[in-house]
Amino acid sequence: MAYRPTWQGHLRLSLVTCPVALYTATNAAGDVHFNLINPKTNNRIKMITTDPDTGPINRSDLVKGYEVEKGKYILITDDEIKSVKLESTKTIDIERFVPADEIDRIYWDHPYYLAPDGKMAQEAFAVIREAMVRSEQIALGRVVLSTRERILALEPRGEGILAYSLRTDAEVRKESEIFGSIAKTKPDPGMIDIAEKIIEQKEGPFDPSKFVDRYEEALKALIAEKQKGHKPIAAEEPDDTNVVDLMAALKKSLAGSGRPPAKRGGSSASVSKLPKAKSRR
Repeated sequence: MAYRPTWQGHLRLSLVTCPVALYTATNAAGDVHFNLINPKTNNRIKMITTDPDTGPINRSDLVKGYEVEKGKYILITDDEIKSVKLESTKTIDIERFVPADEIDRIYWDHPYYLAPDGKMAQEAFAVIREAMVRSEQIALGRVVLSTRERILALEPRGEGILAYSLRTDAEVRKESEIFGSIAKTKPDPGMIDIAEKIIEQKEGPFDPSKFVDRYEEALKALIAEKQKGHKPIAAEEPDDTNVVDLMAALKKSLAGSGRPPAKRGGSSASVSKLPKAKSRR
């Protein structure tokens, strides 16, 4: 299958440059999509672009606008947007190298594959990639994607490079805003011991093929039942753990897990190297 690149340009490390293409590394999640339907006619609803004063208008006649104050917009054409030229619109310039564990996981965003664009680019690309392998660090560069300049974290993967867009600090909420209201309690040591044993019993290698979207599968089953004319049965809501019976619930969980603890240090050859989580202060 031929994939269409998300972005094409150049990768540059100091004076070494080569043409590259950036490809989305993941598929769009889910294949159950719903449309808005008028239940009285069973017709699909059409969304029509409308001007509140003049009525319907063709999308091709529209331009983008930035609201500078309530109801007042600065109009910007596509050509004017294209005229804003940054070097990162066409070049990923590697600016620095950092240890992987210095990048908090909360900053990692979307994954891409970076590959040489054409046969002539392969030698220079291989030089840059091999130098990155030997450095054992994450390379940081910038690229403009969808009218936004994003930081890219680059690391060798196979014969190519795995690129992750990184969120900016302004995009990440401070954890204290959410965690600040959590009470500083000291749980019962006995309860913690049991919880640790439950964790040990559930240990095992990471196998992404074992994880499927059960919600989507349930939606497909619901649609199939509706097609047959059957009425769906509402799912039961899980009960909250009763704090009074927490110890009993832990003991019952431990006894009911039904399998011995997995061996530590199991095979994980299929797992790509991930940066360690670093607490954000």
